[in-house]
Amino acid sequence: MQSIHLKTTVGTDGVLRVQLPPEYQDRELEAIVILELLPKSELETPPKASGWQPGFFEEVVGGWVGEPLVREDQGDYEVRETLF
Repeated sequence: MQSIHLKTTVGTDGVLRVQLPPEYQDRELEAIVILELLPKSELETPPKASGWQPGFFEEVVGGWVGEPLVREDQGDYEVRETLF
């Protein structure tokens, strides 16, 4: 059993959307949902400062204008001894 903890908002349509990791695709599972109403101020709290200057990501994301980046061949995988 795996536990996922998240804070989210139910849409105006009343639907709670939870995106699961890819390993759960096309699998049956049983889910238990525990709801706790949060004060509105907790959902509206701005994120903590991350150390990046304001506007950094808006300025650099998609900013590469040079030739397309190419990932070179990574070579053959090294065969290692099994540990156990």
